[in-house]
Amino acid sequence: AEAIGLYNLGQSCCLNSLLQVFLMNIHFTRILRRITVPPSPAQRRSNVPYQMLLLLEKMQCGKCKAVGPTELACCLSEHRVQLFVQHDAAQLFLTLWNLLKKQMKKPELVEELRDLYTICIQEHVACQKCSFEVKSKSTMLTLPLPVLDANSHRLKTLEDSLQYFFRPEELTGQNMCFCQQCGRKTTFLQSMKLVHLPQTLTLHLKRFCFERSSRTHKLSHSLSFPQELDLRQVLTESQCQAEDSEKATWQYELFAVVAHSGSASCGHYCAYIRSLTDCKWYCFNDSEVCQVSWDDVKCTYGHSNLYWRETAYLLFYMKKHPQ
Repeated sequence: AEAIGLYNLGQSCCLNSLLQVFLMNIHFTRILRRITVPPSPAQRRSNVPYQMLLLLEKMQCGKCKAVGPTELACCLSEHRVQLFVQHDAAQLFLTLWNLLKKQMKKPELVEELRDLYTICIQEHVACQKCSFEVKSKSTMLTLPLPVLDANSHRLKTLEDSLQYFFRPEELTGQNMCFCQQCGRKTTFLQSMKLVHLPQTLTLHLKRFCFERSSRTHKLSHSLSFPQELDLRQVLTESQCQAEDSEKATWQYELFAVVAHSGSASCGHYCAYIRSLTDCKWYCFNDSEVCQVSWDDVKCTYGHSNLYWRETAYLLFYMKKHPQ
């Protein structure tokens, strides 16, 4: 597939960037091509997977350097996704994914979509006074990774952020929990363990920080991320609750970066994507698409003094050797 741009319909850069990340993912488009076409014109107009498929086909007929995602945008607005407003890429990604999942009628496709993107985690809370513990499994679409530690010190690499995210936390003082065995509030240790990782792993760098003054500001200090990520090397044994056969697939290669430039209240998104067909990096900036180098992608690591510069916000990693 040729890399084709998407025209900006008016503040639609966030949507455009995410659509490119979905549609350049051949594992996703394989699922998309097998959807059931809704019977009536009205149903087709309001069906997100179908409108995405139409857009993909329009992009692949290859007659132009960019196409307009107008019908899809109108379809999304029927599902309360506002047009012509600033969106947050992490929230919009979740919204799009939920709409896709809800509107794909075939159960096996919904299952495949889940398998392709969802992360499974076991949360573990244990009383520090006795043997009482509670375990609960949960699924997540993205790992929301901190860019600062608890003392507001800057984390410098993606590996640091991941380790910090999975660090056990003591619940003391006001955060103490009631222990059924001790019959009173005690100190608990809360930890998260990784159970299963998907083919496409999405990481969300929490660069937008909500101050008490209710103004959001952007943390744009440098945080590096690797082209190759092996989670067995990043996390300890105790942070993983998985079979060796599962862990063997935890080697990833960077597939895409959704980057944000500007300030929290007024910004622009674009996507850097490594084509799975020719393995070259491209920058998708609305209707403009150009080939770039890994050094260009590294420019999205961030920069402490220039907060309006482009900074990585969502990272998409792809399994190197799936089972």
